[in-house]
Amino acid sequence: MSKKHSKINSTIKAAFLGYVVQAVVNNFVPLLFVQMQNEFDIPLSRITLLITFNFGLQLLIDMTSTPFVEKIGYRASMILSNACVIVGLIMISVLPGVMRNPFAGILISVCIYAIGGGLQEVLVSPIVEACPTDNKETVMSLLHSAYCWGHMAVVLVSTAFFCIFGISNWRVLAIIWCIVPAIDLLMFTRVPIYRLESAEGEKGSIKLLFGQKVFWIMMLMMLCAGASEQAVSQWASAFAEKGLGVSKTMGDLLGPTLFALCMASSRTIYGIRGQKMELEKFMGFSVILCGIAYIVIATVPHPVIALLGCGLAGFSVGIFWPGTFSLASANVKGRGTLLFAFLALAGDLGCSGGPTFAGLIASAANGNMRLGIGAAICFPILMGIGTLLNSVPKRPMQRTIRK
Repeated sequence: MSKKHSKINSTIKAAFLGYVVQAVVNNFVPLLFVQMQNEFDIPLSRITLLITFNFGLQLLIDMTSTPFVEKIGYRASMILSNACVIVGLIMISVLPGVMRNPFAGILISVCIYAIGGGLQEVLVSPIVEACPTDNKETVMSLLHSAYCWGHMAVVLVSTAFFCIFGISNWRVLAIIWCIVPAIDLLMFTRVPIYRLESAEGEKGSIKLLFGQKVFWIMMLMMLCAGASEQAVSQWASAFAEKGLGVSKTMGDLLGPTLFALCMASSRTIYGIRGQKMELEKFMGFSVILCGIAYIVIATVPHPVIALLGCGLAGFSVGIFWPGTFSLASANVKGRGTLLFAFLALAGDLGCSGGPTFAGLIASAANGNMRLGIGAAICFPILMGIGTLLNSVPKRPMQRTIRK
């Protein structure tokens, strides 16, 4: 391997680890909700607000971070994001025990590491897309599989730790998880950073992006990617609990873990074998699989089959998010930080809106969550329409290294 390729691979590895960092941000603290409720006597209604604050702040970062990132650069922004995650994890192990209001201490900590998670989401994909590599679609798919594998690792490692040392020692584990962003921070102090530039030298702007039909198609696809994923993922634990007759805790572990495993497998398969596949065809095939999965979940009464449908849904939606990122980078003029920030925003809105839509339909049908998920089949259908509408030819890109 040449020295140049070795440097490029070091950048990609650092970006991969960045998505593992985001998996820690989004999935570690929810495992502690019951423990925090009992230890600090905090109502569960307030504890669950932490999810809203975490993703709400990440949405705010998606919307507002581009000028800041452009000013200080990708490297400083990635270092800052990892530092925020480290500080947030340390604070959550300390502040609830020393502040008069433990919930305030938890909330402050969540806000700090959510800033880091939001910056990671905005930055990691364009950093990898800008690397001068072949088969970018496969690299992007592998990149996003890192989040899924990280999600599984957080759940399984944390569960094993709690079984061995007791959940009362969760503060120690919070400090241990700091190792991941610390390593990523050190890597980003050394790896080369690349920036996307178009062949014509055009600079991305809101006016330029908003004036393109293909941009709005990609935004719709990103929204549907997030909604198709989370409309099922949020119900996976319930299907595991009912289908296998296990406790709610085991359901929370089995359902989301199965979904994440299948989604990670899909992204990894395309990442390894994608050179022999056309991205649009793979996405079209995945749309069909996703529709089948939704129909199985909504109509098959056997709960174990419904759980397997959740796994099929996880496999089918795996390519939606990274595939749309790759299509957008290839087809939208003015690519760069602003484009990826808008894509992340649309995806996060879908992640929030998908489960909400399914929940509203289920509530209107007297709590029939199968009907809610059945109605949410509109999202993979729209995803398929967006894939068909994407007919803009790819344009060559010029990349320049930024020290």
